[in-house]
Amino acid sequence: MFIQTESTPNPATLKFLPGQTVLEIGTADFPSAEAATKSPLAGRIFTVPGVQAVFFGTDFVTVTKAETSQWDHIKPAILGAIMEHYQSGAPVMAGEAAPSGGHAEHSGEDADIVRQIKELLDTRVRPAVAQDGGDITFHGFDRGVVYLHMQGACAGCPSSTLTLKMGIENLLRHYIPEVTEVRPVAA
Repeated sequence: MFIQTESTPNPATLKFLPGQTVLEIGTADFPSAEAATKSPLAGRIFTVPGVQAVFFGTDFVTVTKAETSQWDHIKPAILGAIMEHYQSGAPVMAGEAAPSGGHAEHSGEDADIVRQIKELLDTRVRPAVAQDGGDITFHGFDRGVVYLHMQGACAGCPSSTLTLKMGIENLLRHYIPEVTEVRPVAA
């Protein structure tokens, strides 16, 4: 098994490509070791000292390191943990744990606007962000403000504010005049 790695715009996060499916659909975010109880793979990666967060996409795993850790020191152990997991035959997600990968539900008078926002996010934004090892999901819409949740390499990325304001906000405002601003939200 050959696992490729790619850098991301976030220097604290690396993207690992195991060459096989990680999740069939959606994404899964593990911001801490405690959150990894529903994933044998994430749990194994968290055993590496210095791992701060793990995120799964359909064909990649992104790992965020602690500020005090160096990639040269922890990258080989992470590669080993991913390889051992796939060789063990264990599932990526345990039991009924389902990946999220979805947007928050929204109904009411803004339902049509929200549908348009979600469609633009799914077709224009999320594929590009996945290339960088992250994901952005819709969290809410209130009086012209779109609230988005950033995951994986996007969470804590130095350029994430620029991505939100100059990229996503401009895109949404161009196609949907009712959108006035985009703001990030924590999980």
